[in-house]
Amino acid sequence: MSTIVIIGAGKGLGAAVARKFGAQGFDVALISRTQSNVDALAADLQKAGVNARGYAASVRDADALTTALDRAASELGPIDVLEYSPIPQREFLRPVLETTRADLAAAVEFSVLGPVTAVGHVLPSMREQGLGTLLFVNGSSGARPNPNVAGTSIAFAGESAYAHMLHTELAGSGVHVAQLIIPGAITPGHPTHDPDVLADKLWTMHTARGSFREVLDAA
Repeated sequence: MSTIVIIGAGKGLGAAVARKFGAQGFDVALISRTQSNVDALAADLQKAGVNARGYAASVRDADALTTALDRAASELGPIDVLEYSPIPQREFLRPVLETTRADLAAAVEFSVLGPVTAVGHVLPSMREQGLGTLLFVNGSSGARPNPNVAGTSIAFAGESAYAHMLHTELAGSGVHVAQLIIPGAITPGHPTHDPDVLADKLWTMHTARGSFREVLDAA
């Protein structure tokens, strides 16, 4: 049985990705900051026939994040797919002239050090098996800086660079790295930005194993 870990799992995109991969036979590990939230989401997925479990961890807490990943691998099996898509916090979305050092430090912990921690923990097993997928999901500032959301623009740039370098270095290893850029809001019922449509897109990126980055049109 294959296992996907969804970091930043919530009722929108995370739940849709869990349903999509679960329907394809994956066990699902859900990671977010609040245990009650991931437990409720896991219960809903279980009712839909998806084997899902929830693990509480902040992506800014390396020890908590690696502990959650270890528990997921122990209880569900080796991690074959990691999807990283936590929603940025409000303080990361300030204009550049109002953005402080503390704001940037938090944003970098969230969008650079968090992914580095998670990938560093699951990648050795993927490389040993010769297969795996690392999926990164970002807003439009991951591809084009926006001075109105300086924290995410700077931190997403670092995350994008890290993911792109992984894509290059792991080519031919069996481990695929890809990034989906979603401009605008994720909106139920939207033809391109509906959570289920986006989950289908991430499934295709996992299976087709094509180019590094896909950018959706603005919502």
